Amino acid sequence: MINIVCVGKIKENYLSEMINDYYKRVNKYHNVNIIELKDSNIKDEGDLILKNLKGFIVTMEIGGNNLDSITLSKNIASWLMNYANVTFVIGGSDGIDDRVKRLSNYKLSFGANTFPHGVFRALLLEQIYRSFKILNNETYHK
Repeated sequence: MINIVCVGKIKENYLSEMINDYYKRVNKYHNVNIIELKDSNIKDEGDLILKNLKGFIVTMEIGGNNLDSITLSKNIASWLMNYANVTFVIGGSDGIDDRVKRLSNYKLSFGANTFPHGVFRALLLEQIYRSFKILNNETYHK
């Protein structure tokens, strides 16, 4: 199971549609569970995130490892082979609580830029989908 633990709700319809589209695409390859948590202060968000951590923990952090799509796909394959659950964590507007960061097995970055929460959630789902397309030698990735 791939879990995506994320802080905050998606308010924009166009982002919800994009997220749902990639959610459906990924689910054709592997079960995905999106766990949407209430945004609050970083400590309370951390408490909620900690309750939802399972398996191999990947925190999405600006200072994390910046991988190309092929390397990410290989990592995802390895993680899923070794763990029943892989949990990606997207923090709130103040970032991710240090308690969660300490439990992280892998810190992943999509660059030094800051993205709106909904855009980032869609981007993460798209990259997971791209990873499965690469792993299955299917056309999509260029």
